[in-house]
Amino acid sequence: MYVTTFYSFKGGVGRTMALVNVAVELARRGRRVVAVDFDLEAPGLDTFDLGRPGDKTPGLLDFVETFLATDRAPDARDFLFESSFKDENGGRLWVMPSGAQDHDYSRRLAALDWQDLYDHHDGFLLFEDLREQWRQLLEADYVLIDSRTGYTDVGGICTRQLPDAVVLLFFPNRQNLRGLTKIARDIRNEPTRSEEDAIDLHYVLSNVPDLDDEDEILQGITADFQKQLGFRREPLAIHRYPSLSLLKQDIFTKERPRSRLAREYQALAAEVIRQNPADREGALDYIRRSRGPWHARAPGDDGRKERYLKQIEQHHAEDGEVLLRLARLRDRQGRLDDSAELFSRAIEVGYGKPEAYLERARHRRWYLDDPAGASEDALEVLRTAEAAFPEVIRALRLLAPDDLDRVSACPAIKALAPCERIRVGSLLTRTTKEAELARALLQPALTSASLEPQDRASARQAAILALLALGRFQEAAGACSDGASSVDTMTVQDAFNYGMAVWAQQREPPRAPFARVVALDASESASVPNANYAQCLAMAHWVVGDASAGKEALVAAESRSARERSSFSCWRYLEVPARVFTEDLREMRQMIDSDETVLPRFMRRQQISKQASSPTDESSPQERDEAEA
Repeated sequence: MYVTTFYSFKGGVGRTMALVNVAVELARRGRRVVAVDFDLEAPGLDTFDLGRPGDKTPGLLDFVETFLATDRAPDARDFLFESSFKDENGGRLWVMPSGAQDHDYSRRLAALDWQDLYDHHDGFLLFEDLREQWRQLLEADYVLIDSRTGYTDVGGICTRQLPDAVVLLFFPNRQNLRGLTKIARDIRNEPTRSEEDAIDLHYVLSNVPDLDDEDEILQGITADFQKQLGFRREPLAIHRYPSLSLLKQDIFTKERPRSRLAREYQALAAEVIRQNPADREGALDYIRRSRGPWHARAPGDDGRKERYLKQIEQHHAEDGEVLLRLARLRDRQGRLDDSAELFSRAIEVGYGKPEAYLERARHRRWYLDDPAGASEDALEVLRTAEAAFPEVIRALRLLAPDDLDRVSACPAIKALAPCERIRVGSLLTRTTKEAELARALLQPALTSASLEPQDRASARQAAILALLALGRFQEAAGACSDGASSVDTMTVQDAFNYGMAVWAQQREPPRAPFARVVALDASESASVPNANYAQCLAMAHWVVGDASAGKEALVAAESRSARERSSFSCWRYLEVPARVFTEDLREMRQMIDSDETVLPRFMRRQQISKQASSPTDESSPQERDEAEA
């Protein structure tokens, strides 16, 4: 239960109106709400259309009088009524009015001595008991208290004893600033409160004129309030609203929920929810808003926010989604041990969604140096058909090479649409293990009758790259020439890959396909799209005998590679990091400089693999490691 007092130092700022609208908005959101009228001298909560049975309905004053007469705290349910407002989400609203509005109300109120109640009749314990009754008997999520203005004994009960938070509404002028400065200081310095249960303060500009602030008057006064009251965040604002509906005390969040005034009350309700660590919606919103840099905050902010995050963790210890969001936040803060524990707890309490396993897999892989654990989590993602396409991609990227052969039978892979299989196959280019999986995924897609021509072309290109990476050179050459009557009718991609496939089989580069690549590049006269294209162009120029153009293309490839984290290398037919790509360019430059044919690494890899499987294997350990890589 979260108790929030609405307080204003002066009247006329729409405090009760704000409370009623926030109470109804909270109930509309499925919360169980109690609205309490503690403004006994000028009550008004029950004048709104909330379904009061009659003026004789007892309330807070009657509750205290009954206690003084019997020396026992009475049942709070006898001194409130349930509003006629109900929400389909389970929201309910009760109202505890100031008291029975009979002819004797003023005399009874004047006879009540608050100081005597606290000094001689355990008044403090009485209101603690009332607070507990709201929690136990009504199972309230929120209690909103309408407090009297000014400096009063009742104001102290409302602003320092009972609440978890206080909404300070004020018109931005010097009179309110002077009054609120003392109130805010007293709330912060309340001796019965520790740092752990400090009262949250919400600052709300109210009844603000909706005018241009060309002279920055409002901006300057607001800055003074922030400095004097000690808060940095821009206060919420409820603007003056020119509507005769205010005379009827319409509840805007119920009757006109899309009006500007209703939206401002809804923003205030959201702020109250956000500061309640027990409210799931508020906890998730608070975590989301805390994802910014964890520095440059006001003095004391870090400690207060840290206490709040710990409270969220305690209140939602069995809520996997909340724990997951907390784990992500701890990750951003650099608290890796905490985030590791929270990721695991989120899964253990039953939040077995793909995103949870993916987050833990990423954490294990990059922060805990546990690739085996990361791979097992990635497999868990693929074992469920719930995994969305982007999650499948991320999971595949986190798999250990030895686990790739377990993937094709996973439900997430089987559930992929043909076009998604093609996309996955196109991305599996980092190792020969990935190339094997890519080939397995692309084969069914290529035979799909429903495949669009564009998708079929993409699948064919990805399959060719996988075949070359796997050393299936004859199949790759056949796929490149499929549909082409001769080399002269091939596309630039097919011509280059065909030339590399033939080279791998004959151990000498054929001139015709590479000449086709050079001719097509010259005719298109387009800019070099990426490092891989420039690398392929360098290879083609060298084969046709233009070493100078080949070296120029290598320079372009190196320049493009510097801007890319990784590039696909035709020297290996794998996607490699920038550092490895640079090594491949260096080997190619040596080949061009010496003008001696050197087999690219993907051809040597196939040769070494055959030697490694032979009884007369004479390859070195280094060469065998390279073949496996």
